[in-house]
Parts: sequence; C-alpha cells; structure tokens
Amino acid sequence: MITNDATLAAEAQALADQLQTQGLSLVTAESCTGGWIAKLLTDIPGSSGWFECGFVSYANAAKQAMLGVAEETLLSQGAVSRETVAAMVRGALAHSGADLALAVSGIAGPGGGSAEKPVGTVWLAWGRRDGEPRCQLYRFAGDRDQVRRQAVLAALQGAQQMLAA
Repeated sequence: MITNDATLAAEAQALADQLQTQGLSLVTAESCTGGWIAKLLTDIPGSSGWFECGFVSYANAAKQAMLGVAEETLLSQGAVSRETVAAMVRGALAHSGADLALAVSGIAGPGGGSAEKPVGTVWLAWGRRDGEPRCQLYRFAGDRDQVRRQAVLAALQGAQQMLAA
C-alpha cells in the first residue's frame, strides 16, 4: 500500500477538525514514526489550539524516562507490544494536559525483525483520560518508509475513530 503525502495531510486535517469541533487536545507518543505524526499535525495552522505536545521515545530508556513505561514491561513484552503502547498512552496523558493520546511502536526495518515480530509489525494505541487505551496490532508490508507511512495513517485514522465513537 502506498500512502502519499497528500493522503497523510488530509487525514491529519480531518483529525484536527474533529479535535477542534469537540474542543479536545491531543498528545502523541511516537517511536518508529519518529515524530512524523506530530509534524503532520503541527503543519496545520492553528494547531496550538488542539495539539498539546509530542513525545518521541525511540530508545527504551526514553520510553521509561519520558513516559513511565516500566522496565519490566519492556523486558518481558518488548518495546513493540500491546502492553508498551498502552503504557505509552497512559504516560503521555500523565505528562501532559491533553484529553486524548495516541502511541505507536513498531519495527520499520530493514533490520530488527524476528520470526515472532517481523519487519512491519506495529502496535498502535489510543486513549482518553477516562478509560483504558484501545490497542491494535498491524502487519504492514513494504520498505522502511512505506511501513512508517502506513503506521502514521493508521494512527491518524484510529484517533478519528475514537473521537467519532
């Protein structure tokens, strides 16, 4: 699947419109996307009205220090896991004033994959302050850029779905 810049920008704008309409703010916690989601959102004029901040926690130590992900979780489940992205959502909300958080952690490649977690494995999570995070596993195909683009798109669309519910 090829996800182009125009598609990503349109999905970011759609999310921005929902956040603005509902008077809510968003925080991002990104690993494999390296701040791409935050960049797309802050490309939109007026984003300071609904985008609080973004955490780019690529290393496990950063996930622990910035987002409060437990070392035990990282050791037992790995950085690319349901438990880790759920903890990233909770940590992003705890360390911000935002109403909604999204988190992403994955293996974009070309290396780093395993039989259990091959390249293209991405966990995403979305959550509000008043509930448990919703987590979803994706298996994206393609090279590093394509995996990352698909992860960004899925993160934006998942946040929109959460706001629509």
